[in-house]
Parts: sequence; structure tokens; C-alpha cells
Amino acid sequence: MIKPFALSCGDPAGIGPEIICKSWQARESNDLKPFFAIGNVEDFKQADSNGICGIPVVKISTPAEAADHFDKALPVLHIYDGPPTISGEPSLDGAQCALHALEIACGLARSGDAGAVVTAPVSKSQLYKVGFRYPGQTEFVSERCGIARQNAVMMLAGPSLRVIPMTTHIALKEVPLQLTRRLIIARAKVAHKAMIRNFGITNPRIAVAALNPHAGEDGNIGDEEQLVMIPAIEKLVAEGLDVKGPYPADSMFHEEARSQYDVALCPYHDQALIPLKALHFFDGVNITLGLPIIRTSPDHGTAFAIAGQGRADPRSMIAAIKMAEVAAVNREKYSNRKKAAL
Repeated sequence: MIKPFALSCGDPAGIGPEIICKSWQARESNDLKPFFAIGNVEDFKQADSNGICGIPVVKISTPAEAADHFDKALPVLHIYDGPPTISGEPSLDGAQCALHALEIACGLARSGDAGAVVTAPVSKSQLYKVGFRYPGQTEFVSERCGIARQNAVMMLAGPSLRVIPMTTHIALKEVPLQLTRRLIIARAKVAHKAMIRNFGITNPRIAVAALNPHAGEDGNIGDEEQLVMIPAIEKLVAEGLDVKGPYPADSMFHEEARSQYDVALCPYHDQALIPLKALHFFDGVNITLGLPIIRTSPDHGTAFAIAGQGRADPRSMIAAIKMAEVAAVNREKYSNRKKAAL
């Protein structure tokens, strides 16, 4: 049985509480399974009192209580007694609350008390002021799960496209230096396993985008394809994975091309995120692959400028909750198949 999902509040001065409240409000129309928020219960009551959502909120003390209340109120696991949050005005107290919520959500998923972690957006600049020393939530979650940072892979996904940036938040000039055969092979193997475990795809098809325009034109406008990417792909194919490429990135993302693969590996951040956000700006999801737990998040930031105004769109949060459910169901099936094979 899949346990209720833990939704960390994110920075409470941002739109996290609002989109969580709106997701609960849309639970029936989107057939959402039970979840509970983690944070300061007053921040969620404040969203309600501001008329943003107009929903009932109930304080719970354990995740086990969430399912009993979910039909009638948003369950909130109260973990932080700070001063009232002012929407749109990030503070150190808000950052502390966000960090505590993230820590507790990971612990509950690791212990099996929560079926997945869904993280609302945080302000990294605020977190750094309270001692956070990670590039983002992904690296924090991977460390708490005992997984090396390089083995936790960020995938962005929408209904018609899944992409993995093989390098993430680095300067563009650093990409050719970090794009090694070892990195490509590691990312592809994590993607292959995750497609099977999380999405129930028996034989995943992986497409690799080239680094250079026109895939380097046989080395005439860049030789990374010949020296790095093709040898890595050949090794993966020799090991039995269905990996093809490198393909010119400018012809990989139209509708017919997308039908030919299950996930695309892209050398750098924007090469992956531009097509994903062009297609799925409001329903794109960030899911971390390679973890023993399920972790998803909306593919957007804190949006301090519109916090507290009732204007936040909850579709990406709803999609993140739905994707967590897909992954949880498929992982349970995968685990049952393995047990049956023993």
C-alpha cells in the first residue's frame, strides 16, 4: 500500500503554501492520492484566511493521520513555530522552516512513513544564509539518501517529453570539459533503470543530443561527438541498452522525433530545459532519478513577486504529485515482479 506523500512547504514567503492548498482543492478533479504538507501550519491557514484557496486546514502530528483527514481538510505536519510569514518577503525564519521541512520529508520517505517527497520551491540565496551548502534541493536529498551527488540525476518531464541535462548549473564554457565518456555512460544507465522502475517502460529508448551544431559535421565544427559521445554510445549499445545518437539538437524535439524515444540526454542545461518548458511550461516536473526514494518537484521557482495574491498556477505542483504517484505505483509493481522471480 502506498503511503501518503510528503509535500515540503518550500520558502513560505513564496507560492509554495498557495500551490499546495490549490492542489488539495483540486484533489478530486485530478484524482490525487492522499498527501500532507510539512511546515508551519499558520502559513497554510494564512493562505486560507487571505481568500487564496478557501480550504480547511488540519494540524496533524504523524503522517499516519493524513489519510483520515485528507477528504475534508489539508493535513499539515506542523514542524516549525516561527513568526507569521509575510508573503513576498523572504526571511531567515522562512528559510529555516523550508530547510526543516525538506529534512523531515526526506526522513519520512526514507523510513517508509511517506510514499514520496514532493518539494515546493525554495530560495537558495535564503537557504545559504542559514547554513545550506548544496547547489540545490536535489543534491541535499541525494546526500540524505546516501547517494553520491554525481549519481543523482535531474530529469525534467511533461506529458510528451522527458529530458535529462547531463551537466546542469555550470558555465557553458565548462560543458565540453565535463562531458566525458564516463558521465554520458553513467547518466544513460541511471536513465535506463529509472524508465523501467519509475515509468514501467520495459525496453527504454534513449536519444542523445549532440553538443555541436549539426552534430559537429564529422568533426568540422567540433570533435566532441567523434571523440567522446559516439564511443560512449557504442559502449552502452554493446552492453544491451537502446541508445541512439548523437543527433543534432535542433531536429530532436518536434512531434515525430519525440515519438522515437522515451528520454533524451542533452549535454547542457538549456539544451534540455528550453524544449521542455516550451512544451510544458505549466505542467513540467522535476524528478530526481537514482534515489532509493521518489522525489519530484514543480519546474518553477518561488515567485515571490506574486506570492499572497492568489495568482499562482498550481498545475506544475499537481503534475509533480501525479508523477510521484506514477513512480510509486510502478516501483511497487517492479518490486513485486522481482520478488516473484526469486
